[in-house]
Amino acid sequence: MSVAAQDIDDLELRAMLDKYRQYNTARGITGMLLYSNGHIAQILEGEADVVEPLYEEISSDTRHVNVVKMVHKTITQRSFAEWSMAFHPLDEVGFAHLEGFFLPSEVSQNPASLSMSDALVLNMVRDAVFGTSPSSDPDSAAAS
Repeated sequence: MSVAAQDIDDLELRAMLDKYRQYNTARGITGMLLYSNGHIAQILEGEADVVEPLYEEISSDTRHVNVVKMVHKTITQRSFAEWSMAFHPLDEVGFAHLEGFFLPSEVSQNPASLSMSDALVLNMVRDAVFGTSPSSDPDSAAAS
């Protein structure tokens, strides 16, 4: 998780999306990226020899500050293998045409491939970036 050092406009975000999607695809990296009001949360999945140097590069990137690694673990199955990147829009109209774009309300379900611990981390990230997640809404809780 991190905070953008300055506002990211829709043209800059689109250029970043294009560049990093190509980069990630070429290196077998999957995951998701959330952006809202200057807050950034990212989950990266891939081979350790690819992801670890990428994280070091990301953490030293001056376009954001207060970089915090929340979890680092070995996985046997990817949780986000089919996911593109989810974003909370800076300007809904400007982002509606982007491939892989989701409004927070459209990302209410976690992928079935998520472990319970990964789902908890994802919900924490959603809460930090978007505010209260649908799963933490007491009105939507299932009776036990």
